[in-house]
Amino acid sequence: MKAPILDSVYAAEAFQTKGHQMVDLLSKHLKAAQKSTHKTIPYTDPETERQFWQQYPEKQDFQTLVQDLIDRSIHVHQPKYIGHQVAPPAPITAVSSMLTSFLNNGSAVYEMGIANTAIERIVTDQLCAQLGFDTHARGFLTSGGTLANLTALLAARSVKDGTAVWKNGYEESLGILVCEEAHYCVDRAARIMGLGDKGILKVPATINYAMDTTALEATLEKAKQAGIQVFAIVGSAPSTATGIIDPLDKIASFAQKHGLWFHVDAAHGGAAIYAQQFKQDLAGIEKADSVAIDGHKMMMMPALTTALLFKDGSHSYQTFSQKADYLLSDADHEDWYNMAKRTFECTKSMMSIHWFVLLNQYGPSVFDEFVSALYQMGRQFAAIIQKDPDFELALAPQTNIVCFRMVQKQLSKQALNTLNERLRFALVQEGSFYIVQTKLRGTHFLRVTIMNPKTDPDTLSALLIHLKELAKPILQNLK
Repeated sequence: MKAPILDSVYAAEAFQTKGHQMVDLLSKHLKAAQKSTHKTIPYTDPETERQFWQQYPEKQDFQTLVQDLIDRSIHVHQPKYIGHQVAPPAPITAVSSMLTSFLNNGSAVYEMGIANTAIERIVTDQLCAQLGFDTHARGFLTSGGTLANLTALLAARSVKDGTAVWKNGYEESLGILVCEEAHYCVDRAARIMGLGDKGILKVPATINYAMDTTALEATLEKAKQAGIQVFAIVGSAPSTATGIIDPLDKIASFAQKHGLWFHVDAAHGGAAIYAQQFKQDLAGIEKADSVAIDGHKMMMMPALTTALLFKDGSHSYQTFSQKADYLLSDADHEDWYNMAKRTFECTKSMMSIHWFVLLNQYGPSVFDEFVSALYQMGRQFAAIIQKDPDFELALAPQTNIVCFRMVQKQLSKQALNTLNERLRFALVQEGSFYIVQTKLRGTHFLRVTIMNPKTDPDTLSALLIHLKELAKPILQNLK
């Protein structure tokens, strides 16, 4: 049977040609992005964008197709990209992405992912050691912080609850303690687990938006009075909205006192375990039962890849208990290499390769330099804001996340909220910079996350100048 289309699809020569074209275009884009010669976000409204791609010519020249995709996407390698917590991937990880996509080895069972499964063990062992865990610790990689947090809480429930929920279903009300400022994915994980509103026990935050550990005893007692068995407490390192790290050491002491599982959502800030100047901010993380760290946030990797690390490695096997005979069999030893026993994914990408390539080619110091540069720039931006009477900080930044807003003495709180909300959208539509926004206790703030080590004080000063220009017509309308 002749298959001319398939012959073309799998032709090695065509792959070589298109691969070179792709790398050339991306290299050109990287150089332009680092010079900030193009818009950071080429914003169009959703319907216009849908129509563009719906009407896109069939069998378009490949280089044109790639260039159109580049031109119509947000450019995270731009120093003016200071929005969401997505890393500008190290260019070498784009190359490793091509490798892993081409090889396409899964990780459910060892036979399907020989190299990447072994490498995953090496990478997670190194992360465990960096956290301060001993040789009994184990970890694995999974598809994002949301899935990692859910998996950790499922393990916590399995270890701490004696009613075999996975097999028998709920026989009593269970709950977790979490700061009101924690990322919404923790709340979502708890709801997926069936804990409901009553099982998500929100601990108040301090004036600086960290968990108020003085309120823990009262919150736990309230849960007990309501007949809720609390089995876990979650600390943020940091919270997404403010970049503030919960007092992990105090949370660890509370968890130990009450026999609770202590999980740290360090999706954003966990990379600071490599940063000599900033790792003390994570004091207490070594006492956690489990920790989640995203590679695609502060470790320069493409999305999605998250490490979930367990102090007691045996706990990582207790989350799931169903058995697929055609894949897995009982073992009389630790078969760490059969990943389907520990992760949600039955098929998982070769994500360990990104971690290994960076460590192999640059060493762990690359993470120290990256985190330190971004955290320091957060502090420098805060200093720039404090010198400008047209802006004010929400709070002093602890990481690379900075919340601030434009202020005008003549405007009410509601009018200021409107000003900053409209200002952010005007910036997105204009496209030269990209930032996001958040609301803290009813006040609207602009939010910057410095993710690119090439973002410098001049770039950040230019942002404030640009915001003032964009604010002029908005202020006229508000008056």
